[in-house]
Amino acid sequence: MKGGIKTGMIDPQIWRALAGILVFLGLWYLLTSVLALPRFKLIPDPVTVFKEWVSFEPVSGRSLFTREYYMDMAYSVARTLVAFVLATILGVSLGLFMGWNRTLFDFTFPLVELMRPMPPLSWIPLAVLILPGVELAVIYVTFIAAFFATVLNTLLGVFSIDRNYFLAAKCLGSKPRDIFFNVVVPGSLPFIFTGLQIAMGVSWMSLVAGEIISGQRGLGYAIYEGYSLFQYPQVVCYMFTLGILGYISSAGIRAVGRKLMAWEAGRRGV
Repeated sequence: MKGGIKTGMIDPQIWRALAGILVFLGLWYLLTSVLALPRFKLIPDPVTVFKEWVSFEPVSGRSLFTREYYMDMAYSVARTLVAFVLATILGVSLGLFMGWNRTLFDFTFPLVELMRPMPPLSWIPLAVLILPGVELAVIYVTFIAAFFATVLNTLLGVFSIDRNYFLAAKCLGSKPRDIFFNVVVPGSLPFIFTGLQIAMGVSWMSLVAGEIISGQRGLGYAIYEGYSLFQYPQVVCYMFTLGILGYISSAGIRAVGRKLMAWEAGRRGV
């Protein structure tokens, strides 16, 4: 009886999430449409943005029912995925080996720490000069931002493993290769997936900056174009599009992490 009632109820977390969204939309409408404060006069209200987003004949030429909207989305998603996959493969590998091999750590860590604080935008001039075409430059800038976040979190994951696991594995006769794949890699997974979520977030942020400066298509380029042409509803529509895509991609990473780390949830009693 109780179980049936519980399964039929909506999770309170969903209600709280909906309440937060409604409060945000209410404040937005109040500041832009009702009070019309001086600094908010040019910002479109949520009703105007929604109408433009779902219009069959949008003023900006881009909406849910136009081909251009999905073309911009496809360009940005493709660039982000390429950069993120490269950052995952190279960043996780480097982080694991840096944590596993002290010599490699001493050799690479100062360089990583020197380059990591550099803003992704500072890489754009060099990327444009070195790489052929604009497309590779945008992908490279996106990759750089995700790469360092992945390396650092993976490295911290290796350092977080209890040293007793290594001693126990050696006492049982495990070879270094076995310890690496059976202790280091699984023990680092919680930190790795945390790093991947961070990397995905900074990938989207860096992508938009790269597209604004060097891109010719994509969500970031469309945001800058809308701003230049005073089409502010388009700017806000694309901002929310980026937020939705970022949320979906991060949720996907979390879902994969839960599948691969069921043992971690059991250990924590979740």
